[in-house]
Amino acid sequence: MYDLVFTDKAKKQLKKLPKNAQNRIGLVLERIRIRPFHFVKRKQGTPYYILRVGRSRVILKIKSNILLIFIMEIDHRKKIYKTS
Repeated sequence: MYDLVFTDKAKKQLKKLPKNAQNRIGLVLERIRIRPFHFVKRKQGTPYYILRVGRSRVILKIKSNILLIFIMEIDHRKKIYKTS
């Protein structure tokens, strides 16, 4: 099972979201810990992956050799692609 590691930026962005969105993202992140590649899509031209959670998007970096998922950014779908 993969471990989750949040960047400081992702922690701040998650705290700014409404409570119901925070809970939903938390549940989905727990679910992807077993088989992350089943739920994510590769972000074109980068080493990152995109996880869709309702209207929010989570940018991830997955290290398969050490079983780590780095949560890089979390934001609304309209804003996330402009910053990363």
